[in-house]
Amino acid sequence: MRLAHRDCPGSGYLEAMTILLVGGGPDTVTTPAVFDRFVKEVRHRAPGRVPRIAVVLFDHEGSSEYFLPAYLKPLESRVVCEVLPVLLHFNKEADPAAFDDVDGIVVGGGPTPGYLDGLRPSAEAIRRMVSEGVPYMGFSAGAMVAPARAIVGGYRIRGTEICPVEWSEGLEELEIRDGLGLVPFAVDVHAAQAGTLSRAVGAVAKGLVDRAAAVDENTALVLHHRDLESLEVIGAGNCWTIRGVGTKATVSVLTAQH
Repeated sequence: MRLAHRDCPGSGYLEAMTILLVGGGPDTVTTPAVFDRFVKEVRHRAPGRVPRIAVVLFDHEGSSEYFLPAYLKPLESRVVCEVLPVLLHFNKEADPAAFDDVDGIVVGGGPTPGYLDGLRPSAEAIRRMVSEGVPYMGFSAGAMVAPARAIVGGYRIRGTEICPVEWSEGLEELEIRDGLGLVPFAVDVHAAQAGTLSRAVGAVAKGLVDRAAAVDENTALVLHHRDLESLEVIGAGNCWTIRGVGTKATVSVLTAQH
């Protein structure tokens, strides 16, 4: 089946894809199902050869030396692979060529605005690879920047608090910006643990986005195509899907398959 990107920037056609949106960083993932699923898709993409996996991480004053192993070890313990670190910095964007000929893309957690700024010039390259069947796994910020319209941060809507300030990303009012264009609904993370489910609900209820999903830690929302009605949730928690209905928001809960 060929599905059009009708509401994503730089739209094209997806024949097959696997996108995993993880509701926290790798330090919150204790169930093996999340990394197992991604590696299974990578193996399928690269049968009979060593796969190349781009791992995107925001680096601030050498922080990647500490955080990068948390992403690499679970991958390298499951598959012999060539890991290509793509480090983002303040005022330094990723080179779109970094995603050429990769068999998997992992985008880590950290400052969501920083990831979005650093990856925006590579959005078309990432969409192209995903449309060709390259699996994408986004952790926390990496999940939040995946949508066409992304929740970037903020803890207020029109002055009213909607989530704890600790999860505001340094922003006051809720900000929605153009994301990577991989999925047609907004994504929030650390849903139950950080109280950000209410931010996703508020974004839909106020008409800032039409649809959203909020994902728990130790949980991943898995998409094989862009239909929000056909989702798989793996891990140990829940995923909430939110739809706008007139002036209201309707929330449904999906329980993870262990």
